[in-house]
Amino acid sequence: MSDAVQHPNPPAPYNPAPEVLKLADWLASPVAAADFPETRIRWRNDRAAASVGLDGLDDTAWEQHFGRFKPLPGNLPQPLALKYHGHQFRVYNPEIGDGRGFLFAQMRDCAGRLMDLGTKGSGTTPFSRSGDGRLTLKGAVREVLATEMLEALGVNTSKTFSVIETGEDLWRNDEPSPTRSAVLVRLSHSHIRIGTFQRLLALEERDSMEALVDYCLAQFPGPPPPDNAPARDEPAVRLMHNVVERMADLAASYMVAGFVHGVLNTDNMNVTGESFDYGPWRWLPTWDQSFTAAYFDHGGLYAFGRQPEALHWNCGQFAVALRLLADSAPLVAALERFGPLYMEAITRRWLWRLGLEPKGTDEDAQLIALCEQDMRAGETGPDAFFFGHRGGRGAADGELGAMLDQYTPTDSSHEYWADAAPQSMLIDEVEAIWAAIDERDDWAPLHAKVAAIRRMGTAHGAPPVPQGHCRGHS
Repeated sequence: MSDAVQHPNPPAPYNPAPEVLKLADWLASPVAAADFPETRIRWRNDRAAASVGLDGLDDTAWEQHFGRFKPLPGNLPQPLALKYHGHQFRVYNPEIGDGRGFLFAQMRDCAGRLMDLGTKGSGTTPFSRSGDGRLTLKGAVREVLATEMLEALGVNTSKTFSVIETGEDLWRNDEPSPTRSAVLVRLSHSHIRIGTFQRLLALEERDSMEALVDYCLAQFPGPPPPDNAPARDEPAVRLMHNVVERMADLAASYMVAGFVHGVLNTDNMNVTGESFDYGPWRWLPTWDQSFTAAYFDHGGLYAFGRQPEALHWNCGQFAVALRLLADSAPLVAALERFGPLYMEAITRRWLWRLGLEPKGTDEDAQLIALCEQDMRAGETGPDAFFFGHRGGRGAADGELGAMLDQYTPTDSSHEYWADAAPQSMLIDEVEAIWAAIDERDDWAPLHAKVAAIRRMGTAHGAPPVPQGHCRGHS
């Protein structure tokens, strides 16, 4: 089923750009998609498709390309399963890679950015190990909800482009089985991970890493390093600065959204700073730094409040990998920017979600601390708090109210801000949306929720971008 919400970006012509073929000999393995018993469209994101010129496909062509994986014109001749290593819960694993997905196509979007269409649940690959290469339909529905909510809250995220039910019964230990199967396609600004670089370090493939650094700088350009940064003109150092800036902003965006990703391993870290690959995610019911999403995260490594630490640690592993090309000192200098950049991003994004103009002084940090204190004291979740205090409204007498009164509101004229309650994405609602699909094949609650989320996103407007960055680019 197609989403019916007007897309916010101008349509783009289809512009194939299979740039990855320049690296494919050592970056990926050619694979074939599974031959599914059936292909039934359950979700097609025409808003995302319009940004890459594919919204004009009829349902038959959509199924052929995103269920049977017939190559798109002028694009990759066959899918590519990407090779990478990674730290999984900080244990290094060299035996991973695209185990149930592949890169299917690349094209330019309406802003000229290189975009990837990648899959999840498309069948086994050389990296599947003991897995079946499949995805549950529930997992696909959860990814639709996560990506839509994150996009509306200003997080740089992949887009759930397509979900096609595939007619297989799957058995899973962590949900009632047998359960329905699906293949998902996501639209992302790259699938190059920190783990991609870690693999090249482990294999000591210096020439390949130089080529990958050049590819990333060319396809995902960012602002130059600070003028006083050591070795700022070296390609590996430039890329390190870009990744640190992006990861600091991503960490801040998770915190302001009240989102817990759950599995922040280095193989799940995109060098564009784009969040992707949603498994056991949760949104906070209350402002709780110790809240975890994954039932298997027994030590709370990726708890809500530890997410900035996790992304900083991952940036450190990226610096270790880049030691194949650069000296330690300039890479460490770039890594040390993470903390200040994170605090700048928290301020920028927190005030944006509150609907207030930042002052650019210490008062901004004081306001954020008071907001956190208020949420903890009232056992309030961030959705209710930010909605209730949008534009400085709703504050009781006291220190928080007095400080909110000193700030200048931004535009909060959208009718959403007059609603009785904010949109949220707590687990009970997620389970209710899935139950309607599972028990009655009723997709109306999902589509209604997505429409409501997108309305909220329109009310928030575009998120603020770091100084020196252009909106629409990483």
